[in-house]
Amino acid sequence: MRSIETVSLFLPGAGRQGRPAGLLTTITKEFSNKTSCCVLITIDIEESVDIKKPKLVILGSGFAGFSLLKGINTKDYDVVMVSPRNHFLFTPLLPSTTVGTIEFRSIIEPIRIAKENITFYQASANRLDEVTRTLYCHNALDGEEFSLNYDYLVITVGAAVNTFGIPGVEEHALFLKELWDARKIRQRIIECFERAATPGLATHEVDRLLHFVVVGGGPTGIEFAAEMHDFLEEDLTEWYPALIPFFKITVVEAAATILGSFDKSLSDYATKAFKRQKIDILTRSLVKEIKNDGVVLADGTEIPAGLTVWTGGNGPRDFVKNLPFDKDKAGRLITDKDLRIPNTLGIYALGDCAVIENKNFPATAQVAQQQGKHLSKILTRLARGKEIKPFRYRHLGMLAYVGSHQALADLPNVQGRGFITWVFWRSAYVTKLVSFKNKVLVLFDWFKKLIFGRDISRF
Repeated sequence: MRSIETVSLFLPGAGRQGRPAGLLTTITKEFSNKTSCCVLITIDIEESVDIKKPKLVILGSGFAGFSLLKGINTKDYDVVMVSPRNHFLFTPLLPSTTVGTIEFRSIIEPIRIAKENITFYQASANRLDEVTRTLYCHNALDGEEFSLNYDYLVITVGAAVNTFGIPGVEEHALFLKELWDARKIRQRIIECFERAATPGLATHEVDRLLHFVVVGGGPTGIEFAAEMHDFLEEDLTEWYPALIPFFKITVVEAAATILGSFDKSLSDYATKAFKRQKIDILTRSLVKEIKNDGVVLADGTEIPAGLTVWTGGNGPRDFVKNLPFDKDKAGRLITDKDLRIPNTLGIYALGDCAVIENKNFPATAQVAQQQGKHLSKILTRLARGKEIKPFRYRHLGMLAYVGSHQALADLPNVQGRGFITWVFWRSAYVTKLVSFKNKVLVLFDWFKKLIFGRDISRF
């Protein structure tokens, strides 16, 4: 005669992420009246308990942070994004919004609708406690302070405008980095023309109001100057005919040439194009001070101006300055080839606020975007216990608009310029826009401008 005994045990264990936290183990022992016995063990998965997903906190909603957000799998991580703006901004087309070629909302994508199953806080980070893995933030709207715990932290806060300590820049110049900067510039342009139209206004004051100075000869400054020229030629000439002889644009650049990151032949082409458009270029010119009514150069030259746009370079944000990690001479966080800050637990940095050790990639949108996509792959492979691969940058080239339906393309295997390149410039940016909605809106804006011209309302 055989006897059978069954024993059931629940053994808590470390289940895989998103899988049960324990195992229901049934041990069946069969005893017989023989001297030998057989033990059968069966293991089944109990689906009653879920392990908590690691919390991934992303600081910043620029190209790096947004690309990471779009690529990350929310089944692997509890994703939280913290940013002082609640949208992603497609900055390559930002200069076009300053004159109404493209409308503001056509180049932004709200964070909350960009990805499902995430948490978003419109806030800025103040400080980091690495020991307790706690991030201290304040709400961008009312200043209310709060804290966040994290398992993985990704710093993609971008860069601040570098004023180089020059007096008057923050008080009197306008920047071109965010959407609200473009809106201020757009308002100021129309304001200058309306004020200049005042009857009996002194000629020297009209000259000053309609003199627009751009400090910085990089792609942002050059594209703004080009858009401003098109605005004059295509719209303002019709609505302010008496003021057109007073209108003037000047680009001030500290280096020997504008667009120094481009091939020299393309830089020379842009210089010649600006001369044809009667845009003055002052190279090897250092700015000493920005005043309410103009710009003072290091050699003592004073340039009266109704609008000064500062595009002079990048600098570290206060949050990055206060972090106790190694930085380069420009104040950027130094990371390893896997985009991780060395000697930290789960802290990564990418985009304009960081630099890979012994690498010198340009501070461009394509670098940040590629890093964000790569880090999403790294984190996914970590969650699955797979081997990770180092970041490799693939240079896709640079584009710049220089006005009058002409553009430059400095690509890995070819350099382009002129009208055909302008068509390519527009096509490339449309394809890079993050959503179908943005693509439609930008195409519609270009068509609307072609038919009706740019809007000159001030409100």
